[in-house]
Formats: sequence, C-alpha cells, structure tokens
Amino acid sequence: MLNYLINSIRRKIARRVKREYPVSIKSLSTPEYGDIQYTIWHNPLVNPTELQLSHCWFFKKFLSPGDMAIDIGANVGHMSICMGVVTGKDGLVLSFDPNPVVFKILTKNAELNKELTHIEPHNFAITDKEEEFYYSSSEASFSNGGISKEKNSRHGKYTLDTKIKGVKLEDFLQEKYASKLNRLKLVKIDTEGYDKEIIKSIRGLLEKYKPAVITECFSKNKAEARYEQFNLLHDLGYSLYYFSSFTIDAEVIPIQTKEEMMNWKHFDIYAVQK
Repeated sequence: MLNYLINSIRRKIARRVKREYPVSIKSLSTPEYGDIQYTIWHNPLVNPTELQLSHCWFFKKFLSPGDMAIDIGANVGHMSICMGVVTGKDGLVLSFDPNPVVFKILTKNAELNKELTHIEPHNFAITDKEEEFYYSSSEASFSNGGISKEKNSRHGKYTLDTKIKGVKLEDFLQEKYASKLNRLKLVKIDTEGYDKEIIKSIRGLLEKYKPAVITECFSKNKAEARYEQFNLLHDLGYSLYYFSSFTIDAEVIPIQTKEEMMNWKHFDIYAVQK
C-alpha cells in the first residue's frame, strides 16, 4: 500500500512539474549477438520496456544484415535497437522522433552497441512539407505528446518553447541517404494517430522501394480514418496483418477488408507487398 501511494504521488508530480528523469543502462545477454545494452528511463509515467531476444527475432521477418530501416516515432529507441541488431553494423536504422525530451534518451540508445548496430537518430517530425511546429503534451514530463501549428493544441497544456522541425522524408533521404535507399526494407510508424498522414506523405517512397510497413491503428481513430489507413496500403499493393506483439511468437491475423480494421480497439499492423 505504501509503495502504491508513493508511486501515485510520483506520477502526479510527473504530470504537473517539469523536470528531467535519469536513465540507467541494462544489458540483455544473447547467444546470437552477445550483450545488447539499452536504457531504462525512470519517468514515473513510463512503463519500462525489458528487451527480449524475441523482439529482435520479430524484425528478422523483414530485415537482414546490411539492410536499411526507418523508425518514425521511435520514442526512446528500444525497437530501433532491435532493428539495428538485425541489420548489423553494415546496415542502417534511421530513427525519427520530434519530442526533444525523449530524443535525448533515443540518442543515448543509438550510441550504445556500436559494435553491433548503426543507428542514426533525428529530432524531426515527418510531414508533407518542410515547416516548423510547436510540441505539446498533457504531461509536464513530456513522456508523450504531439506537434501542432498553434501553441494551444489538443495535445495538452504544456508546450515547449523551442519549435520542432518537420521534414518531408523523401526529400530528406534523397539529400542525405540516396546511396542507401536500394536497401530500404522496412518503415515502422508509431505517431499517436497520425500514421495515415505519414503514409500519405511517403507514398512515393513506398511505391518505389516497396519496403514492409509497420503501423499502429490508434484507439481514438474512428471508422473513416481506419478505412483510409487500410485503403492507402491496400491500394499500394500491400497485404495487411494484425499482430499481437513485437515478438516472434506473436499472433498474426490477415486483415482482408477495411471493415476488419474495426475488430480491435488499439493494435499494430504489418503490411507486405502481395
């Protein structure tokens, strides 16, 4: 009971008082890759993720050594680490997150495992054109949130003073990583309900390179938004699958019609070319 009360007070403080929370380094010992290091962020509002080898094996469905992957909405970067372990030092993982607070931790994770991975973090939002945005959150500790053109937004009452840069991904990649694009095999998107807008903005990239796509169907998305998310990928020649978790033994169910997007409240999809 005492621990519950203490944790409850800590969560209330994290929601209302702006402060930075420390990180610690954990290590996952694996027979295949050796020790994989990752951070734990001690923010009371964040449930710590314990990395498992099964998380890495999940990404073997889509990636091989030397491949390129893009993680949009990477948060602190735990799944980026898993992608990086699979693609290896000769591969490339580009991790994007617009939240400056979590980006500090994403950068720490990208700097770990240099002998195993090649992860490059970028503190940008992915948008349909290059412009700047405010970043707001309902929590003073900024464990999550979103971008908007107006300082007062639906994302919450706490807004960072420094604006966030939005970049058009195709232009950014052509400028910085053109020589790597022929190895692009996976785009993962997790942007708190904006996934379909991201898909629209990278349609040309998906048409040309045909990477697998991992995307989230957000709990608050209505039927119209869910149908559009399905149609965007289906019309690009993708087959869609519900999956229950980022583990190799996850339950996988084909999504064959847009109406089936209503079968679950909040879930993840992977899409592969037919």
